[in-house]
Amino acid sequence: MASPRRGAAIPRATSSLRDLLLLVALLLLLSVCGPSPTHGGDLRRVVEVPGEPRSVVWAVQLSDLHLSAFHPERAADFRRHVGDALAMVYPALVLITGDLTDAKSKDLLSSRHEEFEWILYGQVIDDVANRSGLSKEIFYDLRGNHDSYGVPEVGGMFDFYKKHSINARLGRTGAVQSITLQNSGMKYLFVGFDSAMGVGLRSPTNIFGQPTDLLLSDLDAALSQWDNQSTSSLVTKIVFGHFPISFSALTTSGRSIRDVFLKHSLSAYLCGHLHTNFGRNLKRHHTSDQQRFSSKQYFQLDIHEGMSTTVSNVNCSARTTESVAEFWEWEMGDWRSARSMRILAIDSGYVSYTDMDFRFGSRDVIIVPTFPLDSRFMHRSSYPYDFACQAMSTTHVGTVRALVFSRYKIKSVTVKIYESHSGSFQLVLEQEMEKTRGKGARGAMYTVPWNWRDFLDELPDRYWLQIEVVDMTGEIYHSEPRPFSVSGLTAKVSWTWKEFRVMGCQWNQLYYPIMWTTLAFLFSLVLVPRTSLTFYENRFMSKFIRPKMTGRSLGGFSPVNFEYFAVELSKMYFIWSGMLFYLLYLVCFPWFTGYAVTENYNKMYLHYRGWSTRYLANTTALPYIGLPDVMVIVLPHLLFVVLPAFLLIAAIAAERALYLGHHVSQRTKKDDDHYKKAWHMKNVYIFYWLRKILILLCLPIVWKHWKHCRAIVRAYEVNPFMDAPIYCFGVPALLWLAIYRSSSVGVYQV
Repeated sequence: MASPRRGAAIPRATSSLRDLLLLVALLLLLSVCGPSPTHGGDLRRVVEVPGEPRSVVWAVQLSDLHLSAFHPERAADFRRHVGDALAMVYPALVLITGDLTDAKSKDLLSSRHEEFEWILYGQVIDDVANRSGLSKEIFYDLRGNHDSYGVPEVGGMFDFYKKHSINARLGRTGAVQSITLQNSGMKYLFVGFDSAMGVGLRSPTNIFGQPTDLLLSDLDAALSQWDNQSTSSLVTKIVFGHFPISFSALTTSGRSIRDVFLKHSLSAYLCGHLHTNFGRNLKRHHTSDQQRFSSKQYFQLDIHEGMSTTVSNVNCSARTTESVAEFWEWEMGDWRSARSMRILAIDSGYVSYTDMDFRFGSRDVIIVPTFPLDSRFMHRSSYPYDFACQAMSTTHVGTVRALVFSRYKIKSVTVKIYESHSGSFQLVLEQEMEKTRGKGARGAMYTVPWNWRDFLDELPDRYWLQIEVVDMTGEIYHSEPRPFSVSGLTAKVSWTWKEFRVMGCQWNQLYYPIMWTTLAFLFSLVLVPRTSLTFYENRFMSKFIRPKMTGRSLGGFSPVNFEYFAVELSKMYFIWSGMLFYLLYLVCFPWFTGYAVTENYNKMYLHYRGWSTRYLANTTALPYIGLPDVMVIVLPHLLFVVLPAFLLIAAIAAERALYLGHHVSQRTKKDDDHYKKAWHMKNVYIFYWLRKILILLCLPIVWKHWKHCRAIVRAYEVNPFMDAPIYCFGVPALLWLAIYRSSSVGVYQV
C-alpha cells in the first residue's frame, strides 16, 4: 500500500522539477536574446539578420540634412535620391547623425526653430521609408546642435525633436539607444547617443557636444551589455553620434567620451557636424595614453596615432592576450551641400565604408570593397599581428570580397590590383569575381580567391585595389582606388591645416590656455611700459638722466630714447587707462546681454566662462552654460580685434615718440646746415606716410569688429547701446583716441 503513495508523489516532484527547468531555460533565453531595457530609455533591441552573405552586415549613414524652409531643394533631393538608393542597398540600419533641420534664418545670422521644418522632416522620412520598402524601425535619428538651437529644455514646448523625430515617434526616449544585429553567430552592436545641449543655446554659442556623467554611464552600460554574456561569438562595437571628439566637452567631473570609447576599444565612431568645408580626410585614430599630462589632451598632429607603418618582427607566442585600447573616428560629409551618403560594411569583424554623393544625380551601381581594407583609414594596431600570426588559419584572408548593389542585372565584376611605382600604376592582377550563392540573399557579395602572399611588402601603399563592374546595359563602373597592405601596415596620410584645425585640436582643452595667454600678453603690453617708466623715473633717471636732459644730449643714444620710445603709450594716460579698463572689463564683467535661448525667456549675460543662468529658472543648476562654446565669440574678439587693435595703438604711440624725438633733436641743429635740413624734410615725409599707413590699418580691424557686433546683434537680439555698449564701442573708441592724439602732433612742424 506504500508504493502507490510514493508513486503518487512522483508526478508532483516531476512537475516541480519541470517548472524549475522551464524557469532556468527562460532565464537563459532572455540572457541570450539580449539585456533588458535600462532606466535611461535604451530599448536594447536584438535583431536577427538572416540570409546571405554570411558574417556580413551593412548600414547606411546620413548626416547634417539641414532641411530648411529657405532651401526646399535639400528635401526634394533627399526624396528623389535617398529612397531609391536605400531600396537598392537594402541596409540593416539607417543612421541619421544629427542636424536634421537647419533652424537658421535666410541670412544665417539668427537661429530659431520653426515647426514647419520639423513637419517637413517627418514627411520626407516617411516618404523615403515607403519608397525604399524599409521599415521605419531600422531608422535611428539623433539630435545635432542645430536641432537644439534656442530650445530651453528637453521635452518642452519648443523641443520639436521630441515630437517629430523617428526616435520620438517610436518611443525611443533615452539619450542612448542600442541595437544588436546577429548573423551567423556574430554580433554587431550599434550604440547611438545624444550629447546635444540640455539647455539649447542659440547659434553661434552652440557648437560643442555637452555630455553629462549620467550619459557616459549609460553609454558605458550599453557598450558593456554583451561583455558578461556566456557567448564566444565575436562582438563588433560601433558607436554613432553627431559631434566629433574634438568638438565634445568634458563632463562636470572631467570625464571624456573618448575614454569610454577607448575602454571598449570600438571598431569605429561615426559622426558628422563638420561637413565637407574643412576637407575630405576628417578621420582620426585614437589610442590610450598612459601619461597623465600629455600634449595629446590638447592636440594630435597625425591622423594615425600609434599605428605601425614599418615591418617589424612579430613574436606570436610572446604576445599578450590584452588587446590595444583604440578606435577609429570617421566624420562624414553632409547632405546640405555635398549630398553625401555612407555605406558601412562589417565583414567578419572587419569594418569598411564607401562614401558617395548625389550632387550629379542618382547612382545606378554602388561598390563597397570589404576586403582587403584601405590601409589609410581602416587598419587597427592589431592588424600586423593578425596577418602575421593568424593568416594561415583564417579563411577570409584568402579571398578578395566586395558588395555590389545595382539597379540592373550585373554582367561581370572584376578585381584589379595595381602596383604603384614612381607615381604611375601598373596592372599586376586582373581576375573575374563570382557571386556568392545562398538562400535569402540580402545583397550581392562577389568574391575571388587570391594568393595574398604575392602582395606582402614593407610599403603599405605599394599595391592598390579597384573593383570594376559591368551591368547588362554595358555601362562600366569603378570603385575608388584604395591602397592595401597584406602585412597590416598603415599608409600615412597627413592632415591639411584646415583638417588639423578641426580634427586634431581638442578645443575644449585649448580654449582657456589660448585665452589666458592672449590676455596675459595684452596686460603686459599695457602694464610693462608703465612699470618701466616708473622704474626709470624713480631709480635711474633721477640720478643720471634728468641732469643731462638739456641741449644736444636729447639727440644721443641714451636711456632718454627709451623714455621717449618704450613708454610713450603709458604717457598717453587717457588712452592707457582706457586700454587697462577694457581688459579688466573683459575679465571681470559680462560682455553683453541677450536672448541666448528662445525670446520668450529672460535675457542672459555672457561671460568668458559661459552664459550666466541667473535668470534662466528651473532649467539647470549650473551657474554657467555654454563652455567652451562661448569661445567662438571670445577668441575671435581677443585674437582678431583686441590684440591687433592694441598692437596698432602701441605702434601709433611708437610713431609719435619717434617723431617727437626726431623733431626735438632737429631743433638743436644749426639753421645754416642745409644738408641736415634736407635730410630732416625727407624724414618728415616718411613719418607722414607711416602715420597714414597706421591709420589705414585701423580700418580692417574696425570692419572685423563691426561684423562681429552685427552677428551678435542679430543672433541674440542685442541692443548695442543698451546691452553691449563697452563691447561694441570700446575698441573703436580707443583706436579713434589714439589716432586723434597722434594727429595732434603735426608732421610738418620744423
